[in-house]
This record gives sequence, structure tokens and C-alpha cells, in this order.
Amino acid sequence: MKKLFITTVFALGSLTAFAQEEHATEAQDTATEAVAQEEFSEVALEEVPEAVTAMVETNYPGATINKAHKNEANQYKLEVSLEDGTSGALIVDEEGNAIEQ
Repeated sequence: MKKLFITTVFALGSLTAFAQEEHATEAQDTATEAVAQEEFSEVALEEVPEAVTAMVETNYPGATINKAHKNEANQYKLEVSLEDGTSGALIVDEEGNAIEQ
């Protein structure tokens, strides 16, 4: 009887821990979607601040910025291609700090 009680306590404790992890992950996903869904409008590459272009050159040597978009919070969404042909998108603030997607 004692073993049954202890087993039940451990089982309930495990389920509670998994539920908390899932809730934390959902909150993080919601915050990320909020940044991704903000309205970005295309801007000329010449309008991208020097700090942003310097960050790309430093962290992604040889990368080319193909397109740039800006939102009201002065965040830039950059479409970047690397020398090996791969491409991707980056979101950075006007000071060149990366914003997680």
C-alpha cells in the first residue's frame, strides 16, 4: 500500500511538471509570433542603418542583403543570402541587435 501511494505521488508530480513546461513554451511561441506578425513595409537598402549592415557583415561574412523591411518599432526584417546559396531572414533593431524569431 505504501508503494502504491508513493508511485501515485510521483506520477502526479511528473504530470504537473510536463504541463508547466508546455505552458511556458506556448507563452514563448505567442511572444515570437507577435514580433513576426507586425506590419513590415519594404524600404530601400540605402535606408538601412549602418549599425544593421555592420552587424550582418560581422556575423555573416560574405552575406548579401537582398531586401529590407521596416516596422513602426524601427525593427528591420532583412532577407539575406549567403555565399553558399542559402538564404534566410533576420529581424534586428535599428542598433543592430538581433531579435529572436
